[in-house]
Amino acid sequence: MPKPTLSALMLGAALLAMPAFAQNISAAPAAAAAPTLSSRFEGRDIFALQVVSDPQISPDGKTVAYVRRQADIMTDKVKGTIWLVDVASGTQRPLVADASQPRWSPDGRRLAYVAADPKGKPQLFVRWLADDATARVTQLPDGPQAIAWSPDGRSIAYVMRVPGEPMKLGKAPDKPEGADWAKPLEVIDRVDYRADGGGYVEPGYDHVFVVAADGGPPRQLSSGDYQDGGPLSWTPDGRSILFSAVRKPDWQRNVFDPEIYALDVATGAIRALTDRAGPDVAPVVSPDGSKVAYLGYDDKRLSWQTTLLYVMNRDGSGARAITAGFDRSIDKAEWAADGRSLYAQYDDRGVNRIARVTLDGKVTELAGGLTGTSLDRPYSGGDFSVSRTGAIAFTSGSALRPADLSVASGGRIRQLTRLNEDFLAAKSLGQVRELAVKAPDGRAIPAWLVTPPGWREGQRVPLVLEIHGGPHSAYGPHFSTDDQLYAAAGYAVLYTNPRGSTSYGQEFAELIHHKYPGDDYGDLMAAVDAAIGAGVADPDNLFVTGGSGGGVLTSWIVGKTDRFRGAATQKPVINWISEALTMDATLFTSRYWFAKLPWEDPTGYWARSPLSLVGNVKTPTLVVVGSEDYRTPVSEAEQYYAALQIRGVPTALVKVPGASHGGIAARPSQAAAKASAIIAWFDRYRTRPVAGAATAAAAP
Repeated sequence: MPKPTLSALMLGAALLAMPAFAQNISAAPAAAAAPTLSSRFEGRDIFALQVVSDPQISPDGKTVAYVRRQADIMTDKVKGTIWLVDVASGTQRPLVADASQPRWSPDGRRLAYVAADPKGKPQLFVRWLADDATARVTQLPDGPQAIAWSPDGRSIAYVMRVPGEPMKLGKAPDKPEGADWAKPLEVIDRVDYRADGGGYVEPGYDHVFVVAADGGPPRQLSSGDYQDGGPLSWTPDGRSILFSAVRKPDWQRNVFDPEIYALDVATGAIRALTDRAGPDVAPVVSPDGSKVAYLGYDDKRLSWQTTLLYVMNRDGSGARAITAGFDRSIDKAEWAADGRSLYAQYDDRGVNRIARVTLDGKVTELAGGLTGTSLDRPYSGGDFSVSRTGAIAFTSGSALRPADLSVASGGRIRQLTRLNEDFLAAKSLGQVRELAVKAPDGRAIPAWLVTPPGWREGQRVPLVLEIHGGPHSAYGPHFSTDDQLYAAAGYAVLYTNPRGSTSYGQEFAELIHHKYPGDDYGDLMAAVDAAIGAGVADPDNLFVTGGSGGGVLTSWIVGKTDRFRGAATQKPVINWISEALTMDATLFTSRYWFAKLPWEDPTGYWARSPLSLVGNVKTPTLVVVGSEDYRTPVSEAEQYYAALQIRGVPTALVKVPGASHGGIAARPSQAAAKASAIIAWFDRYRTRPVAGAATAAAAP
C-alpha cells in the first residue's frame, strides 16, 4: 500500500523526450569480461551513495541550495547537509550539517532552515549569507514543518504540532506513596489513531505559526481540533496565509476531503476558499495576489484519480481546472514571475517532467529525467523549484545513477553535480534496458530488464520478477539498490508497470478499479514470458518478489501458478477484511477499493484476498515485514506465514526491527540485510549455482 498522498489515497517509451544526461539505459554489450567480485555492487555500498534532495534555487537564479543526503555508517542513519552551488560555475560548498528545509528569503540574502539545537530538538535557523552569520530564531517543543517566508522577509510561517489532552474515562484508585503501579490506561477516540512511520498518535493537532525572522516569541495563528497542513503560501500583501485542511463537521470521517483556507495573519480569522466533494491542496498565490493555483479533483470514489491543476480568484470565485484536457496527474505547481503561466511537475510513462502550463491549459515540456530520492526500488519521483528569472533547479538521475542536481535555463539543461560518479564508475553495475511486452488483451505493458554484470548475449540466468507497490504508482528508468544487489548476485531483474500503474493516464490506472488483484496478473506473466523470449531469463529459475501492493501480487501469483521456484512477499495484504479494519488510514480501503463495507460483502473481500488461494501454494515463500508497519500491519504477514506453516509449504518470517511500512529500507544496514535475506532464500531453490552470489550481496 502506498503512503496516502493526494493521488494514492484518492487514488512504453519511457526515454522519450528525456535529456541526454538521463538516457543512461542501454542494452548490455554482446560480450563482456566477467567482473571481479570486488567490483560488484555490495550491501555496504549503500552507505557510500549520496543523493540530492529538496533543490531550492535563489530568487535571482544564481545559486541553488540543496540537501545532500548520505548514510552515516556509524549511526546507520541517513543524514542531510545543506550545500550551496553556484549555477554559473558549478562550484559548491557545504553550508550546515544535519539540516533540512532550506528556504531563501525573498531578497535572496538569507536562508532559513531546520536543524537540531544542542538538546536535539529541531529548531528554525536563519543564515545571513554575506556575513556567514547564523541565528536560531525558535525554541520549539516540536519540529517546524512547511516553513515559508513572508513577502517582506520579516517573518517566517510554519506548521507545528500543538499537544492536546486525551479523553479520560474514570481513573485508577489513588496510589500509595512509593508504590510501583502499572501505567495508566490509554483511551483512544480518534479515527486517525495511528500512522505508519509515526506510531500511535499523541493527543494534539498541527497548526500554523509565525515568528519574526530575526527571532522572538512565535505566535500561533490557527487553533481548534483540526489538522492544518502545508505547504503554506503568503499573499503578496502579507496579510493572509493560505493552507489546506479538513475544517468541517465530523472532519475525521472526511479526512480525504481537504479544502483551501485563507488565514488572516492579524486576527487569526479563517475562511474557506473551496467547497466541493474532493481534495483541494497545495495552494500557491500568484505574484500579483489576484489568483490562487491549487491541486485537486472531484472525488468519484475511484481507487485512483488524476490530480488536476486549478486556478481560482483570490476570494475563491471562478475556480476552473486548467489541465482538464491533460491526462496526467499534476504533483506540484509554482507560478511564473509574470503570473501568466505556471511551472508544473507530472509523471509521464515512469519519468517525472516539468512543463509550463498557460492559463488556457497549454502544456509545454521544459525538462525531463527527474528522479526521486529513494534508493531501494526504481520508483518515479523528483522535485524542483523556480527562480524569478525562470531558471529551474531539479533532481535528475538515471537507471545507473541516483539523484543529482540539474538546472534548466534559456532552453539549456546542465547537470551541476555528479555526486556518485567516482564511486559508481568503479563498480560493474547491472545494465538496464527496456523490454517490449504485450498483455493478453494486446495492451503494451512497460517493462525494464536489469542484466547481471558481465552478462553476455544469449546467456540465460535466473530471473527475479520485482513488482512495485501502490498498486497505483510507477517504476521507471531509475537507480535501485535492490535491483543492483540482485543483479550482483547473478540474477536478472524484471520490473514492470502493469495495468493500474500511474503515469499512463486515467484509463490505464482505472483498469484495476474494484478488481485488484486481477488482470494485472496476466500483464506480469506476459512480462516474464517476454524476458524468457528475449533469451535472458532461464525458464527453470524464475523467482518473484515485491513490496506492499507488490507483496499482494507476489502472494496472489504463487496461489495461481507453480512456475516460480521461490518467492518473497514483502509487507503484503493477505486478507482485505482484516487489512481494512487495521490499517492506519482507517477509512481508505473500504471507501475506495471496494464497493461495499467488509461486513456487507465479505465474499467480495475474500475473493480478492491472497489468503483465499493459499491452499494452492507450493512455492517456497519468504514473508518479510517491518515490525512497526501500520499500513499493511504485521498481522497480515503473520497470517500468511502461519497459513504456509500449517500447509507445510517451505517458509520463513523475516521481521525488520523498528521499521515502518514506508521506512522498511530507511536504515541502510537493514536495506542491505533485507536484500541479502531474499537473495539467500532464492539461492536455496535455484537449480544451478551462481558464482559469487552469496558474497556479492552480503550486508555490512
